[in-house]
Amino acid sequence: MSGTRRFPLLLLAASTAVVGAAWASQLWGGLQPCELCLYERWPYYAVIAASALALLARDRRVTLAALAFAALVFLAGAGLAFYHVGVEQHWFAGPSACTGGGPAGSIEELRRRLLAQQPVACDQPQWSLFGVTLAGWNLVASLLLAAGALWALRQGSNRRAA
Repeated sequence: MSGTRRFPLLLLAASTAVVGAAWASQLWGGLQPCELCLYERWPYYAVIAASALALLARDRRVTLAALAFAALVFLAGAGLAFYHVGVEQHWFAGPSACTGGGPAGSIEELRRRLLAQQPVACDQPQWSLFGVTLAGWNLVASLLLAAGALWALRQGSNRRAA
């Protein structure tokens, strides 16, 4: 298996491990995901599907397309993770259903907000390791996986040109 073909397998394994860890922390660790946490899983699901397609297709063009797709998706995922870190640090306002708004103007408005609010707030991290929250670790993972996909894409493109 060539290096270019091996990388979709690595992306598949890494994406499955990240999503598996997220699900394990939810199901067995008791950490409930907020709205942004759930959105941050979607790039991994997309890369799992694209990587599986590349592995099944056994076509160099499909593999290169999957690597390009993975790089773009992980860069977008890194942007979303950075936004989530910013919401946790109160650099950015989070989604209203996830962080709440300012003071309510009436009892009815307060009631409406409480009914619409997610049970887990996006701006209150539930867990961290070495001071880095799950959103922060997702940012690191997304950037590393995007860089790896770009590297593998370049390696595959260079082999074709040679």
